[in-house]
Amino acid sequence: MKYAILTFGCRTNQADSFDLERDLLARGGRAAPVEVADLVIVNTCAVTATAEQAARQAIRRVARVNPRARILATGCYAVRQPADFAALGVPIASPAGPASPSTPHGSHEAVDGLSDVGQEIVDSVPMPVGPGTRGRTVRFLCVQTGCNEACAYCIVPTTRGRSRSLPLDAVVGEVSDAARAGFKEVVITGVHLGSYGRDLDPRSSLADLVRALSAHPADLRFRLSAVEPMDFGDGVIRALAASTRFVHHFHLPLQHASDQILAAMTRPYTVSRYTAILDALCDLFPAAAIGADLIVGFPGETEVDFDRCAQYLAASPLAYLHVFPFSARPGTRAARLGGRPRGEDVRRRVRSLRGIGADLSRRFRQRFVGAVRDGLTIEDGLLVLTDNYLRVRIAAGHRRNEWVRVRILEDGDPMKGEPVR
Repeated sequence: MKYAILTFGCRTNQADSFDLERDLLARGGRAAPVEVADLVIVNTCAVTATAEQAARQAIRRVARVNPRARILATGCYAVRQPADFAALGVPIASPAGPASPSTPHGSHEAVDGLSDVGQEIVDSVPMPVGPGTRGRTVRFLCVQTGCNEACAYCIVPTTRGRSRSLPLDAVVGEVSDAARAGFKEVVITGVHLGSYGRDLDPRSSLADLVRALSAHPADLRFRLSAVEPMDFGDGVIRALAASTRFVHHFHLPLQHASDQILAAMTRPYTVSRYTAILDALCDLFPAAAIGADLIVGFPGETEVDFDRCAQYLAASPLAYLHVFPFSARPGTRAARLGGRPRGEDVRRRVRSLRGIGADLSRRFRQRFVGAVRDGLTIEDGLLVLTDNYLRVRIAAGHRRNEWVRVRILEDGDPMKGEPVR
C-alpha cells in the first residue's frame, strides 16, 4: 500500500505524523506522492481558521488529483468539527491524543482502523525509520499531550483533552530507538511541555526529564520545543545550565506585552515575570536564540496596548517572533468577547510586529558573523542548523545528518559559512 501524510500545525503534530508513518512503514506501507498514493492521511490543526481552511483545501486538491485515493482526517480540527469532514466525504481516522496515559501520541488508531475504509496493509520488509523520514533530519518526539490550562483564546484543551505524559523510562526508550536509527538530534515536544510529568505516578517534571536525557549515553543533542513562561522555573533553568546536551535555543511564548491583555487572555504571568525569565536565560546562555509567539488583535486590544507591546519587543533580546492575528475559535471564551479591533488595524499591527521580528532576527544573526558554531547538516547536506538555531549555507562536501563546526562568513537567511576542522 502506498500512502502520503499531509501535516498542518505544530511540532506536536509533526511528531504525531512521524509516529503514524513509523507504524505504516512497520506494516509494509510505502511513502508516495499524493498523486499516486492509495491512502492519504491529513493531520489537521485547529489553532486558527486559516489552518482549518488549509486542511480543507488540501483534501479537495487530493480528491481532484487522485480521485482513487482513500482520504482520512486526523488531528485537532478533525476532532473539533467532524461535520466539516463528513461534508467532504472524509472519515475521521482517530482523535488527537492518546488512548492511555502511557501513549501520548495521537493518530496511531489510523493504522489499526484502515480496514474500516477498505485499505489493506501488505506484508513486506519494514523500512528503517531514520533521518529523512518525513523529509526531516531531526526526530520530533512528543512526550506530552493535552492541556489543563484555560487560556481564553485556545481550543486545544477541547481537542487534545487533559494533560498526559509519556513515562520517563518510555521517553528514554524512544530516545534510544532514535539513536539506533541514526538520528543525531531529538526535538522534545508537547502540547503543554512544561507540565510534563505532573500526571505521572510517581510524579515527575520537565527538570527531571532534562536531567535524564542529559545522562543518556547516546551521541545525541536535544532541543526543547516551546515551554510556557510559568513553567520555566529555577529547576528547569538549573537543569539546562548543568547540561551539555541541550542546545541553546528556547521558545518562550509571550502572546502579548500588555498586562491587561495577558489578564484578558487568562495567561498566568505578567510582563515583568516574563522579562525575569528572559533575562535569566540570556545571562546563563548569552548565545541562545530565544523566540516568542504573539497574538495581535485580541478583543479589547487598544492602540496603547499595541504600542506598549511593540516597544517592549523592539527593545528585547528575542531572536525571532511568530506573529499571528487573533482567530476566534468557536467554543472559547475569547470568541464571545466584544471589542475586537478593526480588521485593517489588526493587519497593520501584524505587519508592524513582523517587521520588528525581522529586525530582531537580523540583529541576532549579525552577532555571529565571524563566529564558529556547532551544527548539524540538514536537507541535502548544504545547510547547517547550528546549536543556536542559525541556518548556514555551506558548499558541497557533506551529507545530511553530519556534525560540523561552521564558521559564519556572511549574514543572510540562510547565512553563508564554511566548515572548519
